[in-house]
Amino acid sequence: MDPAHRMVFTSAYRPGIKIAFMKRYFILFFMTTLLCSGTAQAQPKFKAIVLAERGGHHESFVVAGLNWLKQYAMQENFDYIVLNKPDTITKEFLKDYQLFIQLNFPPYMWSDGSKAAFEDYIDNGKGAWIGFHHASLLGEFDGYRIWPWFSDFLGGIRFKNYIAARADGEVYIERKRHPVFAGLPSHFNLPAEEWYTFDKDPRENVEVLATVDENSYKPTTDIKMGDHPVIWINPNKKARNIYFLFGHHGGLFDVKEFRQLLTNTMNWAVKDK
Repeated sequence: MDPAHRMVFTSAYRPGIKIAFMKRYFILFFMTTLLCSGTAQAQPKFKAIVLAERGGHHESFVVAGLNWLKQYAMQENFDYIVLNKPDTITKEFLKDYQLFIQLNFPPYMWSDGSKAAFEDYIDNGKGAWIGFHHASLLGEFDGYRIWPWFSDFLGGIRFKNYIAARADGEVYIERKRHPVFAGLPSHFNLPAEEWYTFDKDPRENVEVLATVDENSYKPTTDIKMGDHPVIWINPNKKARNIYFLFGHHGGLFDVKEFRQLLTNTMNWAVKDK
């Protein structure tokens, strides 16, 4: 090919490269803009801490709870972290979180600093709290003394006994208009629970939302309280809060009423956050 032909070929070829490059540039710019826009729109609605007890008798409930939470967080667009001990909990740390879920972690094995930070979080309404089952194990356990503030928080109670063999029980709703019971029947059955008992009825110090009918226990047992609250809130605290006495095993997540209760509770806890 002589120089003249090479010049013609070159001048005809370069504009094509330039056009192709510009097309690719604008496509890349457009896709980047869309991605950035999508990221901005997908900011999490809120952030939660999950303090989870691992191992032991309650592991199946914790595992099922974390699995449910993972799916629900994806569906509802919120972030959460899981802690297996409260050592990192400080006032500064808690500032970033609008919800604290105590997933069967007991009210002991907390440092004085983590206790103070949590008390401030609840007393001053800096976030909401959802507690399950083992969160009410109040007393002297594993060499730890009772946490007086936490006992008062849950109604001035101290753990007394539980149904080790477990029993099915019928839960009756008292405050039917409360948002956590939206779409639920007036009563529902929960299988194979431990049904903790306490040294006193917390009712005089808290607002009871639901009780278990001890006469419905199957199998029957002599381990009873009489009036037996199983869901309650403490309106004396600025933080929105709720405690569920049940939460021993993962089979609860097979109960549609429990799943609905949990969904309602999550929505209620972070409303207006």
